[in-house]
Amino acid sequence: MTSDDVPIGRRVARWRVRRSMTQQMLADRLRRSKSWVDKVERGVRALDRYSVIQEVAHVLRVDPEVLLGQQPSTSAGTPDGVDDIRAALARYDTPPAAKQKTEELRRQVGYAWLSYQHAHYGQLVRVLPGLLDAAQAVRSPELLVQTYRITSSLLVKLDEADLGWLAADRAMSAAGDDPILAATAAISVGQALRAQDRDHLALAALLPAANRLLPPSSHDGDQEVCGTFGDQTSRKPLDHQGQRGSRGQGDRRGRAVGGTLLLQAALAAAGCGEHRRADELTDRAAGIAASLRGYDDPHRTSFGPVAVELARVLVAAQRGDAVEALRRHSTVVRREGWRRLPAEYRGAYLVDAAREYLQVGDLRGAARALVDADSIAPAEVRCRPLARTLIADVARAQPAPVGVARLATVVGLTR
Repeated sequence: MTSDDVPIGRRVARWRVRRSMTQQMLADRLRRSKSWVDKVERGVRALDRYSVIQEVAHVLRVDPEVLLGQQPSTSAGTPDGVDDIRAALARYDTPPAAKQKTEELRRQVGYAWLSYQHAHYGQLVRVLPGLLDAAQAVRSPELLVQTYRITSSLLVKLDEADLGWLAADRAMSAAGDDPILAATAAISVGQALRAQDRDHLALAALLPAANRLLPPSSHDGDQEVCGTFGDQTSRKPLDHQGQRGSRGQGDRRGRAVGGTLLLQAALAAAGCGEHRRADELTDRAAGIAASLRGYDDPHRTSFGPVAVELARVLVAAQRGDAVEALRRHSTVVRREGWRRLPAEYRGAYLVDAAREYLQVGDLRGAARALVDADSIAPAEVRCRPLARTLIADVARAQPAPVGVARLATVVGLTR
C-alpha cells in the first residue's frame, strides 16, 4: 500500500537532489551509467527488483520503503515536519503577531534544549518552526543563536546537513561581535560541515574559532596546530579586537566552549587522516577540561573530561586502532561522568562509535553500541537515517550479532 501516487523514479530523483548528487554521481556510486539513472528517474526504465531498490536506497541513505512509498511498519523513522523547519528558515519577515516577550521566549528555548538533550526529536520538529518565527521576531542575539544551534543540531541528526549548515551560518550572523556566541555558533558550523564529509573545511572553521577564545596552549607544537590553516589572527592574543575576557584567565564558560571547539576540530582532523594533529588537539582539550571546576554549562556543550575521553575513542577508531578504541570505550562508559551526560550526547556518541567500529570490521562492537544507544536514547537509533543505515549494514552479517535483528525489526528494515 503506497502513501502517495508518486512514481518511484521521481522519488529517486527527489532524494538524489536532497543528497546534493548529480545523476552522474549517483550513477558512479551505483556502478551504472548516467543514462540508466536518467531513465529510472523519468520512468522510462522500471525499477521493480527489490535488490536493486535496496542498492539505490543504500546509496541515497534512505530505507527501501521510502523509495517504494510505503508507510513504515512502526513509529520509527525520520519525524515529519522538516519541510516546516525549512519554510521557517526561508521566512525573513515575521508577522507582528508572532512577537512575544523575551522572557517567555527564553523559557521556550530552554524547553527546546531539554527536548533536544533528552532526544525527543519528534516533539522538537513540531516545536521548532514556531520557535524560529518567535526568535526572529524578538531578535535577541543570544536567543537567536541558541535557536539556530538547536535547529542545526537536529537537522544534522536527521541527515539534512545542508539545511543544518544554513541554520549554523544564521547563528554565526546573529552572534555579531559577541566572541562566545560566535564560538558556540562555530561549533554548529563545524558539526554541519563534518556531517557533509567536509572535514578540511570544518577544521578550517573550528581551529581559528578555538584559538580566538582560548589562552595560548602550553603544549609543544601548539603553533603548528594553530597556524596551519592560514588564520593569522590565531597567532595573536585573542583580545586583539579588544574583546573582554577573550584571553588571560578567561571565564569558565568560554573555556568550555573552546574545549568543545577543539574536540570537534580533533574529530575533523581524524576525518582528514591527520591523526597526529587529532591527538594534539584532544590533548589540548584535556588540559582545558582538567582546569574546569564544577558543572556550569550555560552553552549546552557537555564539555568535560568524559567528553574528551569519548573523542579519544572516535579518534582511535578513525585511525584504525580498534584495540585502543575498544579499550578506551569499555573504560569511559563505566565512569560516573558518563551517566551524567545528556541522553542525546551518549546516544549520539554510541551511534558514532558503531560507525567507527563498523569501518574497522568490528561487527560485534558496532552491534553493542547500537543496542546500548537504543536503550539510552531510542530516537537516536529509530529516527536518524545514519543509525538505520548502520543497523542494516550490521544485520547483513551471517549470523547477525545479538540484538541487531530485533533493532532491524523495530526500525522497519525487515519485510
